[in-house]
Order: sequence, then C-alpha cells, then structure tokens
Amino acid sequence: MKGLLARARRGNVTGARALAALIAGLVLLAVACQSGVPRAEYDRVQAELQAAQKQIEAMQSFEATRTNWQRKSKTGSLKSSFSVVTLQSFSAGGPPLVTPKPGDLLAYENTGKGGHGDRPAAERNANKSTRVVVIDARTKEVVASKELPEELAGSVHTTALSPDGRYVYITGQQLSASTGQALADLSQSSAMIKVDALTLQPLKALHVGGRLHHAQVFGDKYLLIDTFGRAKDGLDVFLLDPVTDQIVGGIRDEDLGGSTYTAYGDPKGEYIYILMEPLGYTDSPVTTGYLAAGRFRTGDLRWIQPYWVAKVKADTWEVVAEYPYPAYRSDWIQLSADGKFMYVGGAGDDKVVKIDLETGKVVWSQATGAGPYGIEVNADNSEVWVADKGETVSMFGRTLTVINDKTGLHKKTIPSGYMIDHLVLSPDGKEMWATSNGDGKIYVYDTTTYALLAAISLPGYGDAHGLAFAHYGSDGKGRVVADQGDFHGGVDPRNGRALALGR
Repeated sequence: MKGLLARARRGNVTGARALAALIAGLVLLAVACQSGVPRAEYDRVQAELQAAQKQIEAMQSFEATRTNWQRKSKTGSLKSSFSVVTLQSFSAGGPPLVTPKPGDLLAYENTGKGGHGDRPAAERNANKSTRVVVIDARTKEVVASKELPEELAGSVHTTALSPDGRYVYITGQQLSASTGQALADLSQSSAMIKVDALTLQPLKALHVGGRLHHAQVFGDKYLLIDTFGRAKDGLDVFLLDPVTDQIVGGIRDEDLGGSTYTAYGDPKGEYIYILMEPLGYTDSPVTTGYLAAGRFRTGDLRWIQPYWVAKVKADTWEVVAEYPYPAYRSDWIQLSADGKFMYVGGAGDDKVVKIDLETGKVVWSQATGAGPYGIEVNADNSEVWVADKGETVSMFGRTLTVINDKTGLHKKTIPSGYMIDHLVLSPDGKEMWATSNGDGKIYVYDTTTYALLAAISLPGYGDAHGLAFAHYGSDGKGRVVADQGDFHGGVDPRNGRALALGR
C-alpha cells in the first residue's frame, strides 16, 4: 500500500483525479476488510482501485513514452497529388450584396442547416441549405447573407476565404455516381463550393478528393485544407491554389502512420502541424477519434498508442518532428506568438497541454470545461482561452476557460453560448469571437474585462462553423487578416502588429 501511494504522489497534476479515486478506493477497501461486506461489493471496489492505479501508471508513463518515441511516419518526401475536377460551373452574375469601403473589416461565417440541442422554438435553425453570412466587425451587424441552392447543401465545418478575400469556400453536397463524372472512388467525398465573396453567388462545385473539413490561409498564398474522410486516391491534408483551383501538394494519412484529423500552419508558412490519431480502435479510421475519445471516458486506457502531432515541412512534405502529447484527442493546435510553444487540447479528458516545440516536453497541463475544442492566445500573450464545446461527449458545453499562460493555472470560467467550437482573436487584439453551433450565434467578448460585447444572431439561426476576417485597404483591395489558422497579411497583435480599427 505504501509503495502504491508513493507512486501516486510522484504523478503530475494531470493525475489528480486518479489519485483521489485511488485514495477513496484504499479507504473503501480498508472499511470492507473490517466490516465484512459481501464478496461481490468487495470485488467491485477492488476493481475500481485497480483501474485507478492503472490510470496513474499511464499518466506517469508519458515521459517514458515521449523519450522512447518511435517515429510513425515514413521518411523522406511524402508529397502526393490529386487533380481537382470541376463538377459544375455557375453564372457569376448578380449584383454585389457586399460593397466594402476602404478601412472596412468584415467577418465571414458559413452556416449549416443542422440543428443542435434544445433551442427555443423561435431560435431553431430555419435554414434549408448552407449559407454564407457577412458581418460588419465594428458594428457587429449582419450586412449580407445568401443561402445556397438546396441541391448544393452539405455538412458545414469551416469558413475559409482566399488570401485576397475574393472567394469563400464551403462544404457542398455528398458526391455519388449520379454526378455523371468519370471519377475514382467517391466514398467519403463531398463537393467543395467556391463562392464569390461579394455577390455571394456560387461559382464552382469542385471535387477535391475528400470532404472539406477545416481550411485556412497558408503563407498568404494558398489554402491549407484537411479532409474529413476522402476518396481512395484523395489526400488527407493539402495546399490548394485559389487562383488555379488546383492542389499544389498534399499528404496521406497512411504515409504518416496514423489517421489525420485537423491541420494548422505556422505564421511564416514554413511548416504544417497535423493532429494525428492512432489507428486500431475501429475498422474505420474516419471515426477513430470520436469512438476513441468516448472509450477513454469509460476508462479504456490505451497509452501504448498515444495521440501525437506531426510537423511537416511545407515545401518538401517531409515530417521533421513528431510530438506525442498526454491528452485524449485534440481538435485544435495553437502556436505561441514567438513560435516556441504549442497548445493542444484533450476532448476526451477535458484538458489543455502546453508543449515546448524544441524539446517536446510538457510545460503544463490544465483542466478545462467539458470537451475542449478551439484554443486561442490573447493579445499580450498572458492568457490561453479555450472553448468548452463538450466535443465527443453529449455536446453540452456552455463555457469558456481562461488559463494563465505562464503558470498554467486556471484563471476564469466564462458562461458562454451552447457548443462553442472556434475561437478567433480580433485583428486589433481586443475581442474574442466565439462561434456557437448550438445557438446559431456568434458571441464576442472583451479580452480585458471578459464582458460579453455582442451576441450576433445568424440568419435563420444557422449552425456556425469557423470564422474569417477580411480587411480592405485604402486601395479598396481585400486581404484575409485572421481565421482559424491565426493571423495573416502582416497583421499580428501578439507581436506588436495590431490592426487599428478606430473603435
């Protein structure tokens, strides 16, 4: 018993719950031995104690896992290609619904027709298709929106703009043989719809080899896209040139040694960081993450196959580093302003972990609300904000968690909207924008006072996914300055380059 307790005390902060369970188990066992409880009850308590002990040992073993890590990916260039097919072109006619003026800052939001949670009747999703919504970021008012034709509707998971702000990208309809195209395996593929950002008219339906999941500007030139399932010959992560609508390079999960989930770029456009999931939990890699996180919540510990991040050099598509992390399935990667640290979450065990990118060591690990999703760092680099979505559980999250970046200690829990997933810091660094799937709204918070500044109801209360900001210069030309991949176009409030908005 003494040895067991000693090993528990050597665990780090992430083992606090397991330690509490272990101590409780020891007490119950002692009571059971003295009071003559039924054998079945004794066996049950003993099983709980053993499970707690295994959890502690698993937590303690992470450092050994990290130092003895064996590379998962293949070596050398892993670049693969896929030729994009234009399935359908549409008329570009119609008057502009958005007429930006020099100095304007617009927020673009793609919404879906799905419904989440128990909303009031008056706020249930009334959309019949996916929709593009444009918001004046200063006034917090919706200035334009357009619903796509129902036959183009798909499951929305992101909002992406081309670097010049001319085009919006949205997930389209599921592909099938009925498209009449001579295409390869279409399983797990959906069209990607390219939309004019001013007229909000669809321009093209593209087959990119998979279903668009998340997308963001990369290197102020390309779009970095990860797919949520793909055709057999498709790519899991790739770079798309929005000028040619062709893929310039990509990578497949089988070459990375696991199942990819989401991908993020570094501010310089040199590296791509990909969240990796271990294979083997299910027969379908597409659903691995959801099921694995659910199993972890019931105590199924599989530390022999941890989750990790693959760091890929963008010009060669070579994996230059792999970072295992002690959390169950992250949905998000956030890099520190100086590029020295990475933050990943644990949707299955409610935490955020800060990792040193040079050494791979864990700097701190802190509990969050249920099922964390989006992660964002504030303008003075003192706080880490986390969206407590409730991912992979029952999708019931209604809070944001704020953590002290230096100490890793919990600082504040903010009541918020239902199922917040994406967090994006405004280009001036003063506001945190949070998209709510469950409410069909965007919530805007003051990053200094934590006060709710606005709750923007989206047309028809469509379920929101992602967010992108476009700024228009004195010449009237647009540029993306922020999206889920952080800041772009020379703007970065965390490094002294805030965009003055004149509020």
